[in-house]
Amino acid sequence: MVGKNLFANLKRAATSRGGMAATAQTVLANVLILGVNVGTGIITARLLGPTGRGEQTAMSIWPMILASSLTLGVPSALVYNLKRYPEGASRLFSGALLMGTLLGGVATAVGVLLIPGWLAEYSAEVVSFAQLLMFSAPLMTLTLVFTSALLAREEFTTFNALRYLNPLLTLLTLVLLALTYHLTPFNSTLAYIWPTFPLFLWMLIRLWRLYRPTWPGLGWAVKHLTHYGVRSYGAELLAYLSPNIDRILVVGLVAPAALGLFVVGSSLAQMLNVFQVAVSSVAFPKASGRSLQEVMSLTERATKGSLAMTVLAAIGLTLLGPWVMSLLYGQEFLDAVPVFRLLLVAVVLNGTDQVLCLALMAVGRPGTVTLVQSSGLALSVPLLLVLVPLYGIEGAGLAMLISAAIRFVLVFVSFPLVLKTRPPRLWPTSTDLALIIATFRNFRNREGS
Repeated sequence: MVGKNLFANLKRAATSRGGMAATAQTVLANVLILGVNVGTGIITARLLGPTGRGEQTAMSIWPMILASSLTLGVPSALVYNLKRYPEGASRLFSGALLMGTLLGGVATAVGVLLIPGWLAEYSAEVVSFAQLLMFSAPLMTLTLVFTSALLAREEFTTFNALRYLNPLLTLLTLVLLALTYHLTPFNSTLAYIWPTFPLFLWMLIRLWRLYRPTWPGLGWAVKHLTHYGVRSYGAELLAYLSPNIDRILVVGLVAPAALGLFVVGSSLAQMLNVFQVAVSSVAFPKASGRSLQEVMSLTERATKGSLAMTVLAAIGLTLLGPWVMSLLYGQEFLDAVPVFRLLLVAVVLNGTDQVLCLALMAVGRPGTVTLVQSSGLALSVPLLLVLVPLYGIEGAGLAMLISAAIRFVLVFVSFPLVLKTRPPRLWPTSTDLALIIATFRNFRNREGS
């Protein structure tokens, strides 16, 4: 009976659209994705080595980075406007579809032009392959638009399933290549890119049927998407670039082998994002359109939960870093441990900052988030350019830590200065812990009845 009731509760959680259930779904999806990404990282690191891993990263990062960097805020604008103007959903989706296609084309052109200069230390074959991959950028831009449409509909189960399928298909491809002894930096890069195509096609067909795109009235949709998107673009761009700017710059400042070490250390540290990404994905659509008091209450609960789990995980990874690095990637990657520990702290701060910014975004103050985030990013770029040549990849970790700390402080003080309210409490109180205990007791009582 207990097992049957537990299964029923899990099934309800998997299909529910409630805030707590959606967050639990997303956390579970992130844990599964994390496990898959660890598997892909182990395969590529052990079979390609630091140099091959560095070359693979240098080729694969550009389509997604440029596609995500040139959205003009359309994904966030689509979520906000679909929630605010549900009667205009068809026109809004049509406008986002058009804008996403055009912006993806711009990303392709920018990548093709800039990659040769930034990968000057890499072979001509690596440069040409990286340029070719840029033609997948429009699909990646539209994928961001499509996932935003799913979030606006609060279809968190579908959203998380698609997020999980992408890396899972990559892992299966890498395993097949490894078993046939044909894994190279080039075909391993393709393993990361090709899953985008079938998932994109499925989302396109499904959302087309749901929204029935219509072109009359497109000007109204583009106007609303642009109005919010331009104001939120800076925040959206900086939220994406902040945890990735190190790779973008380091790839052009160090040799492939050093880049391979840095990527492994960074990837392991980014494991902590499993909590903040889950909370952020659910909290923004849930908070949009609500009163300031409701937004602050939701933000405080989200911040407390994500920060507590992240800090505990960071402490464990700091202590076990060398053992984990050696076990997963091999002895030749132990030199990545120092930068890994620096990046762990930066990830904790960045993730908390990301959750706090949701309050400002949800109450229609994306410009404030843009200003705060740009200050931290503007500092990280010169820090990377100065510290990496002096201290190598450890300099990159130190630069990211300093930038994250300053940005966190700026976000925290923006609550009293901009919203005229106290900042959210960051750590669970005795009242919160009592509520958690009571919730578990109620759950156990229902199980026993």
